[in-house]
Amino acid sequence: MPRGRRESHHGIIDLVPRSLTTLFKELIDGPAPDAAYMLNPGDGGLLRSLAALSAEAASRTPANGGATVAAHVDHLIYGLTLMNDWSRGNPDPWSSADWSASWRRGVVDEEAWRTRRESLESEARAWIGMLRTPREYTEIELTGLIATVGHLAYHVGAIRQIERATRGPLASESP
Repeated sequence: MPRGRRESHHGIIDLVPRSLTTLFKELIDGPAPDAAYMLNPGDGGLLRSLAALSAEAASRTPANGGATVAAHVDHLIYGLTLMNDWSRGNPDPWSSADWSASWRRGVVDEEAWRTRRESLESEARAWIGMLRTPREYTEIELTGLIATVGHLAYHVGAIRQIERATRGPLASESP
């Protein structure tokens, strides 16, 4: 991990949005050439990995059971949509949320797969815009923002375990 400048307590308010944005963006787009925190250098990130996957592969039930890649993507879209609704002023988009619905949409055709990938990118870009905006947070809000990075990282890992074609370079293959 690169060494950075130390910030005072007051500087942390500015660092939080930048750090969260860096980590979330790395998972979506791959690491910057000069700093990889979560993925190996040279990894294209989740969006490029998914673009290389056919609808058939995204709809394939894993050998050990569980959710398809398409269902993981739908779940990410759903969660990001709720977070973006919250960031636009809805104080509680979760009260009527049906988290199980996204897990039931696991089979896609090529058009639906393209649309789902576009939706994921759109919601992720909107969320990145929110993350990079400095503001004051309550403890629960900041915890929720940080959790979006962990949640995305979990699903990137799960998707890459389900479908080998989505995996990035091994550390030994990194530039």
